[in-house]
Amino acid sequence: MSKTVTKVKPLPDYLLFIEFSDNSKGTFDMKPYLDFGSYRALKNYDYFKRVSVEYGDIVWPDEQDIAPERILAELVHIVEPAE
Repeated sequence: MSKTVTKVKPLPDYLLFIEFSDNSKGTFDMKPYLDFGSYRALKNYDYFKRVSVEYGDIVWPDEQDIAPERILAELVHIVEPAE
């Protein structure tokens, strides 16, 4: 079973706190994406803060999204669930 996103919280400096279905969690830096395509709209921090989880993916109202696989590849400050 692959991990899905269960929680996302916007943080300062275009970071996202993300929690997964197995309770692992970490931060994801959106800054490298902000100069490309539809992600440019996320430079508006008020819009960036409108992030949510939909069907296990991170999404914004105008259909920008980031798949869990991308997030997992670049996640930092990973906290694994307690055994």
